[in-house]
Amino acid sequence: MIEIMEKTFVIAEAGVNHNGSLPLAKKLVDAAKEAKADCVKFQTFIAENVVSSNAAKADYQKVQTGENGTQLEMVKKLELSFEEFKELKKYCDYKGIEFMSTAFDLDSLEFVNNLNVSRIKIPSGEITNLPLLIKAAQLHKPVILSTGMSNLEEVGKAITVLIENGVTDLTVLHCTTEYPAPFCDVNLNAMLTIKNTFNVKVGYSDHTEGWEIPVAAVALGAAVIEKHFTLDKTMEGPDHKASLEPDELEKMIASIRKVELALGDGIKHPAGSEIKNIAIVRKSIVAKCDIKKGDLLSEDNLAIKRPGNGISPMRWFEIIGQKANKDYKEDELIVL
Repeated sequence: MIEIMEKTFVIAEAGVNHNGSLPLAKKLVDAAKEAKADCVKFQTFIAENVVSSNAAKADYQKVQTGENGTQLEMVKKLELSFEEFKELKKYCDYKGIEFMSTAFDLDSLEFVNNLNVSRIKIPSGEITNLPLLIKAAQLHKPVILSTGMSNLEEVGKAITVLIENGVTDLTVLHCTTEYPAPFCDVNLNAMLTIKNTFNVKVGYSDHTEGWEIPVAAVALGAAVIEKHFTLDKTMEGPDHKASLEPDELEKMIASIRKVELALGDGIKHPAGSEIKNIAIVRKSIVAKCDIKKGDLLSEDNLAIKRPGNGISPMRWFEIIGQKANKDYKEDELIVL
């Protein structure tokens, strides 16, 4: 049985691409709305609760922000206050786009939930954070779980924790946590493995360059697409380079909507737009030459030619051997 896909939920991942600036965050909201995203997502955290003072930067973070400084120092610069997030949520409501924010610590999770968000997003790095998984599940809201850096066993354990603690609406996102992620490491088919193994809705969180891979994920059945975007890839910060600019985000979403239309209902039948071409493109049995009434119809005096509004060539052997019931001119449709 063909599974009919609903509209893909597209998350425009602003993340920390606001660089700690509320005005810039609002501009990202504007861009996400203009691109017709379903949701704009940020990241909420208290830096000291998330990163220890001796945590090193990831390689991609060093490339984008320099070798000097700790991860904590870098993350601290990208932090928005809870009060700023309250204002940002109000701004999203005003603009008519869903606000979402990934919480990286328990205090932030409680705060985000109190903003009356529609769903909870758990990032890849927290898939082994048992207390956070339990707390997220106990909020009794739809949960989206990213699974970057995870194997199937770890994904299964996280799913079990969420379901056992109250989650009834779960979507699991396949993800490759590298910025940008090499195409050879994407492994989109793993999304289908997650779906088939755990019988859950699946989607894809993308960190590749460009927007082709999310479109391919939709063709494979992704219910949710998450993609980083920025106002300018050349801005300073860890995630800008692996993000889409607003015009690219708009193109990605437009392409996703085209793919959704193209997937159809899965039933093989003539499309409405092509029915008019059947008679033009298909063929009928016609007279190869002039035929007199009473002549025996044979391969010598019959041919198969367009148009297709006569007797179908599938009845060829039924017609062969019959007598002509009238005179025919060359190329005239044979009738019974």
